Amino acid sequence: MDARFADSAATHRRSGASRGRRGAIAAARRTWEDALMHGRAEVRLRRARRVAVLAVIAASSVAGCTHAPPPVPGFGSSPGTASQTASVTPLPTLPWPGPATAGGPITAGLIPLPVLARTDPGESFTLSSRTRIWIGTDQAAQPIAETLAAALRPATGFPLSVDRSVDPPPDSFLLAIDQSEPQLGEEGYDLTVTRGAVILHARTPAGLFYGVQTIRQLLPQRIEATSVQPGPWEIPGGRIVDYPRFAYRGAMLDVARHFFTVAQVERYIDELARYKVNVLHLHLSDDQGWRIAIDGWPKLTSIGGKTAVGGGPGGYYTQAEYRAIVAYAQARFITIVPEIDTPGHVNAALVSYPALACPGTRLAPYTGTGVGFSTLCVDQPVVFQFLNDVVAQLAALTPGPYLHLGGDEAASTKPADYLRYVEQAQKIVTAHGKTMMGWAEIAAAPLDPSTVAEYWNFRDRGATARKALDQGVRLVAAPADHAYVDQKYDPSTPVGVTWAGPTSVEKAYSWDPTDIAPEDRLLGVEGPLWSETISTLSQVEFLAWPRMAGIAEIGWTPRAERSWSTYRLRLAAQAPRWEIEGVNFYRSPEVPWVSASAATNPS
Repeated sequence: MDARFADSAATHRRSGASRGRRGAIAAARRTWEDALMHGRAEVRLRRARRVAVLAVIAASSVAGCTHAPPPVPGFGSSPGTASQTASVTPLPTLPWPGPATAGGPITAGLIPLPVLARTDPGESFTLSSRTRIWIGTDQAAQPIAETLAAALRPATGFPLSVDRSVDPPPDSFLLAIDQSEPQLGEEGYDLTVTRGAVILHARTPAGLFYGVQTIRQLLPQRIEATSVQPGPWEIPGGRIVDYPRFAYRGAMLDVARHFFTVAQVERYIDELARYKVNVLHLHLSDDQGWRIAIDGWPKLTSIGGKTAVGGGPGGYYTQAEYRAIVAYAQARFITIVPEIDTPGHVNAALVSYPALACPGTRLAPYTGTGVGFSTLCVDQPVVFQFLNDVVAQLAALTPGPYLHLGGDEAASTKPADYLRYVEQAQKIVTAHGKTMMGWAEIAAAPLDPSTVAEYWNFRDRGATARKALDQGVRLVAAPADHAYVDQKYDPSTPVGVTWAGPTSVEKAYSWDPTDIAPEDRLLGVEGPLWSETISTLSQVEFLAWPRMAGIAEIGWTPRAERSWSTYRLRLAAQAPRWEIEGVNFYRSPEVPWVSASAATNPS
């Protein structure tokens, strides 16, 4: 889980050795493209393929990388796909790239910034009506090829058919899953853009999917339009070798304070996937509402699901609807982490089932925004029966590895009861085959090293994080003063809160998880969005974007490669895409935004 940076000296030695292979690589690429472009005899094409694959294998066996990507247990592959796939596909390649900060124009509009990149101005690729997406016999690449085609067809008007012939056609995208570059890990990809082809290969379908997101950002911004736009459709030439810094790159959406529909959640999933976010943490319960149907406990939704902050109608997901969200996310390589906040933040559950509360507790539906006043009564035997039933059903509904049981702001829970509750909760989650997550306050109790603590409370100056680390627990970093995207941008922002802010776009970007814990103790990062002040998708988008793009880059890009001065320019290039897609983002004065007219009306 905690594989980390490779030795930089070894990297330089390997990259030096790779220079000796570049002549062979270039020759192989020229032979390959000559055969493709000029229709030479079949034997010539097959000879070119053999030469190319030998060059690729030679290059990848000596090429270095700036750091090793983390293993991703529980993340990445959809059901029915596997990492073990076809043998190495013969593909042309450009020289091994260097750090993306020196990668040139190919990185100008990319978020997250890739690890390695190199621009080759003489090798740009232009889509045409004859461009196809070739996958050969690689069945595992088919869904990703269809994703790419669906993304590019509306604006280009090109058919972009998926080609499964034995040999690749000219002027096409070539997609392959192979094991030739172990440094790519479970989510990395290698993308080469030449005049004759766009070559994308990865070790897993997840890696291909992230490469497709990069291809979309390399195309002109008007590619996001839903109707045919004028060309040309040019992708800058060069090579990108890329993989994430952290295995967990998350966003959180609070659907308890205000409820958001399946369609609204799916829209947010689409927006997150563009930036290689791979976790959506759903806050499914709180004092103001319970949002997931649990068999055997119908009043959780018939009573607890009928309220929201401010007296709104509330709402909840049936188990079929929750499964639909999980499947939609999984198709985009996003893992759903469900949260049932306990033992505090439980008023909606207590009103639904008073037996969960301590005797004498005054109960009534709650539509305010206070915290810390509710608690499960640990002495009541029904409490752990309730928790077991909820965990069992969520575990069955959720293919991802984690169940989040909250644990924050339990001011009304006696300290001894809190410790007892957390210990029992871990046992229940483990018994159902999952790993428990919780807010970092859970470190007050003895924790199993497999448990994951989410650090948020900057006001404790890292005390809860240190308690978790002392027990061998991994952290997800979500410090509220930087990562909580529910905070106002400035005092005049019409929605949001200020208790941990205001949080400008620069402040949301200019921090690092290693400020909280050593790199090898971090599972990843998360950008939580609480919904006390918001009730529409437009408001979700306004608070999330552009700050979630920065959180995504923190999770993906090496710290040494990030800087606000260059990030703000790459962020500015996202504006036309968001405008075309109808995303209600905040035009921060910190960023020199690009106009959408430049994207839709090319010169």
